[in-house]
Amino acid sequence: MSNPGDRGVVWLGSPSFPEAARDALRNTQLRANLKRATGTIRDKRLAVASELDDWEALRESAAAIKKRTARHLDHYLVQLEESVTAAGGTVHWAADAAEANRIVTGLVRATGEREVVKVKSMATQEIGLNEHLAEAGITAYETDLAELIVQLGDDRPSHILVPAIHKNRTEIRDLFAARMGEWGQPAPEGLDDDPAELAEAARRHLREKFLTAKVAVSGANFAVADAGTVVVVESEGNGRMCLTLPETLITVMGIEKVVPTWTDLEVFLQLLPRSSTGERMNPYTSTWTGTTDGDGPQDFHLVLLDNGRTDTLADTVGRQALACIRCSACLNVCPVFERTGGHAYGSVYPGPIGAVLTPQLVGVGSDTKSSAASLPFASTLCGACYDACPVKINIPEVLAHLRAEVVEAKRAAKRLPTAEALAMKAAAAVLDSPQLLAAAQKAASVGGRALARKGRIGRLPGPLHGWSDTRDTPAPPAESFRTWWRKNKEGEQ
Repeated sequence: MSNPGDRGVVWLGSPSFPEAARDALRNTQLRANLKRATGTIRDKRLAVASELDDWEALRESAAAIKKRTARHLDHYLVQLEESVTAAGGTVHWAADAAEANRIVTGLVRATGEREVVKVKSMATQEIGLNEHLAEAGITAYETDLAELIVQLGDDRPSHILVPAIHKNRTEIRDLFAARMGEWGQPAPEGLDDDPAELAEAARRHLREKFLTAKVAVSGANFAVADAGTVVVVESEGNGRMCLTLPETLITVMGIEKVVPTWTDLEVFLQLLPRSSTGERMNPYTSTWTGTTDGDGPQDFHLVLLDNGRTDTLADTVGRQALACIRCSACLNVCPVFERTGGHAYGSVYPGPIGAVLTPQLVGVGSDTKSSAASLPFASTLCGACYDACPVKINIPEVLAHLRAEVVEAKRAAKRLPTAEALAMKAAAAVLDSPQLLAAAQKAASVGGRALARKGRIGRLPGPLHGWSDTRDTPAPPAESFRTWWRKNKEGEQ
């Protein structure tokens, strides 16, 4: 078990979600970008999912595979290690972010290289690998178009599938023109904001890196335990370049990404592209098994990352979050994410899945004032994320479960009843006594009508103003239903 402080995941200095969300909601350009992008992806996903008569059966199968794998995760991880080793690869085990960073940095240093190309990887973002490599004098070049945009802008990803979803094409054009030259080949003069021109500028910029890099770092979408095969799916071809041209390939993979067999993998390769990009299949699905003489990287290292995952596995309710295949479908249907964007979550994993995964990886009980502790409350509990999830993670259930953990952790830390607990205790006493309830209703009626203007209360007093800051409150009636009943109906048969 690792120290929660060594796990990364949450960006240091991140404010709580409510604070960050207030700032994001004021950014009208951000909201317009998000609405357009998430709406487009959402419609595409619905269209291709509806083409399959067995879509729900696939979801059921995927959920069952993930549950079975989680129950026997130790067995499948050992099997994966044996298979990778037998195929000529080397497996490393990392308990936390710090250990994973040390392993990868040591492997790169052993090659004598000072540059690496990277395939889009949330696991390496989770551990802060790029920053750690930079401290060691090693430059990591992101090759995914959206990740390149984020890197050039000294920015942070805001979406699992589309990390630069918060940027529009004009902003990207300006960024390319200003910053590309600092990282390699500059953008062409007079660059337009046409998507094809932007993609071509990125392609030319990255080409020299693909052809000269000796070391690549990747994540993994899946790894097949009985074959030792690692899988990366992507849409641009940059992954294929990174996975085949360099001499050394280092893959950092969360331990939950393992699947038992190729037959199991087939289920996820139907679900993932439809749920993520709204495509029937990924343009590029790359698989590799160890090393092969004269074909691809001649030195392959697989770093199996725990970083809080075994702690999460011990939670019988929360462990289902580990079934996530990083499709981002839950983000694209979430009304909260669509209005705040991913940066408000203060974590590598934004949106509904981030709201349940991040607190568990970090540990909500370790610091109840951290931004992670606010994430289980970053939801309306509408259930749209559960309906969209291809592996049927019951995100609302986990959110409610984690909310209870956060509240209990805060109560334990204070060792005194919270204001909410005291209020509930007082409410219970009032509701248990007809006399107290009648007195409270009468007082509320008199006080409420005194505050009302034209039948509405604009702002409630004291700690209740949080409710009325975002909505008007109807004035209470002159008398309660109980009082009216006694006057008009009591005694009637």
